[in-house]
Amino acid sequence: MSERHKIVIAGAGGMGSAAGLLLRELGDFDVDLYLGDADVTKARTAAAWTCDGSNRPGLVETFLVPTEGSSPEFDAVLAGADLLLDCLPGTEAPRMAGLALKHRLHYANLTEYVDETNQIIELARGADRGFVLQTGLAPGYVNVLGHGLFQRFCREHGVDKVDSMAMRVGALTSTAHPPHYYGFTWNSLGVATEYVKPAIVVRDFRRTTQPSLSERRTILIRGVAYEEDLTSGGAADLPAFLEGRVRNLDYKTLRYPGHYGWVESLVDQMKYEGVPEEDYPDRLLKKMSETVPFTNDDLVVVFAAVEGADSHGVRHRIESSRLIRPSRIGGHVIEAIQSTTAAGLAESARMLLLDQPKGVILQSQIDPDHFMAGPFVSKIYG
Repeated sequence: MSERHKIVIAGAGGMGSAAGLLLRELGDFDVDLYLGDADVTKARTAAAWTCDGSNRPGLVETFLVPTEGSSPEFDAVLAGADLLLDCLPGTEAPRMAGLALKHRLHYANLTEYVDETNQIIELARGADRGFVLQTGLAPGYVNVLGHGLFQRFCREHGVDKVDSMAMRVGALTSTAHPPHYYGFTWNSLGVATEYVKPAIVVRDFRRTTQPSLSERRTILIRGVAYEEDLTSGGAADLPAFLEGRVRNLDYKTLRYPGHYGWVESLVDQMKYEGVPEEDYPDRLLKKMSETVPFTNDDLVVVFAAVEGADSHGVRHRIESSRLIRPSRIGGHVIEAIQSTTAAGLAESARMLLLDQPKGVILQSQIDPDHFMAGPFVSKIYG
């Protein structure tokens, strides 16, 4: 891959900036980057930050992303590009995917939003370019990790079904204080949304839904106690793909003990006040934002496990865990949530440019060994 690729990044916030930095500094190919945002000053700041201290070749240009539809400037940027990376809020994903389809570009996004993902699946069905969806951390990396463990378990133990698959991720702060035991390290609206939308799971080999925050447990990972609970979106397409092959499969978000009880009290208060369910995400975000601070002193915990019996009926369990702290990339130290999310997106970009797939690619269709060995994921996750 010696040629230089033109990559457009829509959204110049923390994730878009980190994706641009990783693509320039860690890739085994050269890129011309086009960073866009609805706030062009923000895009310019992100572009200058991406280039600061870098000796890698390639352009870094900026543009204005219109708030709806497209524009002559945006169309001109997309013309002749190879790839559109969507780092905008999840509600914008169908619009960005439609523009990628119109301009015959590869496309990848980060969103955990289920309805918008389903819209893109229908939109891009049969496309002659690749559309990799939900390719950040959770959904994203943790699903590839879990699916890889499932494949390994079946291969090593001579079976095609297992009893359980667990996927767990926590984007946390180094310290936590009452009453919330939490700090925002990423999109605060995304946090509120995943707490109130239903979670897709597999129970007794059948795909179904469960209310978020309805199956709380304590788990110890590397000797540290966390609380895990169901949240929306993190399982990607694995419930559909592994239905009938896994008895129980779910994704849960990790938090420090005490946080979920506090969130539950806020939700109970909304129910008591008669708040309509469709308003829960916005109202919960408002209530959380009044108390929870933003912080860049963060860490990311990733865990996946598969358990079942081998062909002789003997039970086995395989699992994998990671603890990621802020990383130095080029001339910058970036937060753990930035690097872990952007690594999956950048690895998907490399896959699209290298393999030239067509149509929709979901997490179940990504080769775990190839993905884990790529330059972006291997650097960030080890």
